[in-house]
Amino acid sequence: MKFLNISSLLLIVIISINPMRAQNDKVDLADISVRNTPKNYGIEGQVAPPLNVAQWVDANGQEIDAISLDDYAGKFKVIYCFQAWCPGCHSRGLPALKAMSDALAGNDHVAFIALQTVFEGSHANTYERMLEIQKEYDLKIPFGHDTGDATTSNRSSTLTNYRNGGTPWFIFIDENDKVVYNNFHLDKDKAIEYLKNLGE
Repeated sequence: MKFLNISSLLLIVIISINPMRAQNDKVDLADISVRNTPKNYGIEGQVAPPLNVAQWVDANGQEIDAISLDDYAGKFKVIYCFQAWCPGCHSRGLPALKAMSDALAGNDHVAFIALQTVFEGSHANTYERMLEIQKEYDLKIPFGHDTGDATTSNRSSTLTNYRNGGTPWFIFIDENDKVVYNNFHLDKDKAIEYLKNLGE
């Protein structure tokens, strides 16, 4: 009986460290989140609303025409929402975005966008500060400055339409323009693994 118990234990250990099994386990979107949000936030599972952002710059900080989701038709889209004065955006969000966009550089299947979603402190969360942040973090992706308009009480239209809970905030939109992730912080390493496995 003692021998059987030891054998059973060894079998469990061998199965648990089997590299083939670990290799076949892909990261799921549920594994990416490090913070659950209340149900009244986010529109996960719904079709992504159009982006209604007036001011845009390209990956080099040069002004460009407004970007729409149609510009990335057939691609998986990662949108990062921030405010310049948001501590969590600098301590976690922007470093995570940098790691993800660098790891997926050259991947034609995934597109990254950063949006300054201003809902408070417009005197500090300015267009100029957005440009500084793009350079500071060396983020070679488009940036948008979203202050909303009269229809959103001059608060970010993205924050309003996607029902974001604040900043930092990550939105994942799949190839069919469905919101599949809409949450605060994420595990950047698991997110990178998930994004790299798209299309396989």
